[in-house]
This record gives sequence, C-alpha cells and structure tokens, in this order.
Amino acid sequence: MIFLIAGASHTGKTVLAQKLLETYSYPYLSIDHLKMGLIRSKNTALTPMSSDQELTDYLWPIVREMMKTAIENNQNMIVEGCYIPFDWEQDFDEEYRSKIRYCCLVMSETYIREHYEDILKHASDVETRMDDSDCTVQMLIRDNGEALRMCQQHGVNYVLIDTEYCAERAEIFYQ
Repeated sequence: MIFLIAGASHTGKTVLAQKLLETYSYPYLSIDHLKMGLIRSKNTALTPMSSDQELTDYLWPIVREMMKTAIENNQNMIVEGCYIPFDWEQDFDEEYRSKIRYCCLVMSETYIREHYEDILKHASDVETRMDDSDCTVQMLIRDNGEALRMCQQHGVNYVLIDTEYCAERAEIFYQ
C-alpha cells in the first residue's frame, strides 16, 4: 500500500506521515528531502525559491516512478509533500491506483484565523524548520483555499481541518 499525503505548507503532512510510520512501520519519503538532495547535489538548476509548479514538474515524475517500483515489488511506502499534482491519478493505471490511498490535508480559513499561533507552534513537531517568516495568515489562507478548490475540481480525497486538528488520524485514508 502507498499512502500519498498532499496539502499546502503547515497542514500536518509530516506529522501524519510520522503517525502512519509508527502505526504501520512503513517507510516514508519526504518530497522536500528529495528536493533538497537534488538541489544541494546540483542535479538540478532549480532552487528552494523555484515556483511550486516548477518543482512539481521536476519532482513528481521521480516520485511517481518510485511509487510504481514500490507497488511492483509489493512494498509499502508513505509519500508526503506539497509537490503532488491534483491530477495524480492520470499517471497510474487502475492496477497501481488500487494500491494507492491519497489524501490532501486542507485547513479552512476559519481554522487558520482561529489557530494561527498553534499552527506555527506545531510547525516543527517532526522536523525543525529553519525559517517560518514567510508563513503568514494570508499565505495559509491563499494556499489552502487553492488546495481546496483543486481537490474539488479534480474530485480527490481531502480532509478539511475546520474545527479540530485531525491530521494525526490515520483512518482518514479509509473514509
């Protein structure tokens, strides 16, 4: 089984991946780690400041083929990151899709406004963030609003974090 966790920055993707790892003992891949490894090794001209679309276009084909390899080898994996296209299903035949559980984590505007300090406080629960100065209420509202719109447009599974922070619940993959 492949658990594919998408969502905007600060929605709890890494926390959920960690909980799934602890629950199922499946290894997980952080697409951010892959991104930085490729950038630091100079295997790409992209930078951490490149647009999300450029990074998705570059990283997704690599991640997609890693997922296919894991499925073909009957291996489990958790993949989390913001560089997963909303139309990801088009890249897989049904035999692959049946082994993938996708979920996008999305925070509502109300949740962001009421819990902004908590969002920042938990930003380093699993990983230490070097700089969160670009994480503003407006950025979170914009990015989560776009994620929600794209989830609805593409008909993909999402969890709306509106009244409680539920990103730690592994059962969201079976709704």
